[in-house]
Amino acid sequence: MTTNEIKGHAAMFGAEFMWGLMAPIGKFVMASAIFTPLVVTDCRMFGAALLFWLVSFFTKPEHVNHKDLLTLFFASMLGIVFNQGSYIFGLSLTSPINASIVTTSTPILTMIIAALYLHEPVTGKKLIGVFMGATGALMLIFSGHQGQASGQGGNIWGDLLCLLAQLSFACYLVFYKGLISRYSPITLMKWMFTYSSICMIPFSYNDLLHTNWAEIDYKLGLGLLMVVFCATFISYLLVPIGQRTLRPTVTSMYNYVQPIVACVVAVIWGMDQFNLLKIVAVILVFSGVFLVTQSRSRADLEAYEKQKGTAQKG
Repeated sequence: MTTNEIKGHAAMFGAEFMWGLMAPIGKFVMASAIFTPLVVTDCRMFGAALLFWLVSFFTKPEHVNHKDLLTLFFASMLGIVFNQGSYIFGLSLTSPINASIVTTSTPILTMIIAALYLHEPVTGKKLIGVFMGATGALMLIFSGHQGQASGQGGNIWGDLLCLLAQLSFACYLVFYKGLISRYSPITLMKWMFTYSSICMIPFSYNDLLHTNWAEIDYKLGLGLLMVVFCATFISYLLVPIGQRTLRPTVTSMYNYVQPIVACVVAVIWGMDQFNLLKIVAVILVFSGVFLVTQSRSRADLEAYEKQKGTAQKG
């Protein structure tokens, strides 16, 4: 294993680990009734935008043409505003375990959109993986509905909002793949988080105005700092490192870290319960994602056909 590969593995593990902590810690922050979901989302966007701009002053300047600046605006809507906004609102309604397990559907959703938009082949493994993952997600959503009726932590609308967040991010990954590879993570994120912050102000102005910041104690302050600095700023810096040094199959596998971390922390804190139905849902989603990530891409099939043709000629 090369040094770059080790860095890639460490980066993906770090990002997914912090996103796993995001579910229970974010739930804890919003449970205080001081912060609404909109305020937490604003803190993530404003805080990350400020941090990325500060870091950009100490890195090599990178010019972004006007056309790409416009494209970055639409990318920020899918990759940040709808993704983070839907996730935070969903997390405020559902349990940390449900929210984290739903995040593992991203590779499945990405595969479906890539097949429609990029004409990636849909193989047998992909079809089986999609079926198993979708079944697990539906079981999770309906178990959340049952949990709501029995006084537990799940909520069907919260689960659906978390699923919408993953769909939004999957669209971002597919539609703006070329854009992501043209610029550094710092350049991309400083503009995307700036656009996102501006777009959120009209919707969250009243919530920000009526937030009693004086009531924030050190525990809430540390929780909010973790959400902004670790689960937003650092994670969005680490993921591109993993994407550039590891194969997509490997990077997708690190989604498994999120629900494991969230489940362990939430159960230890007494914020949630882990029942048999959730275990079955986890197994189905994990198995589905594994099959999808193990199937061949269009590039793999084209390379195989080329190699096969060369062998026949020889």
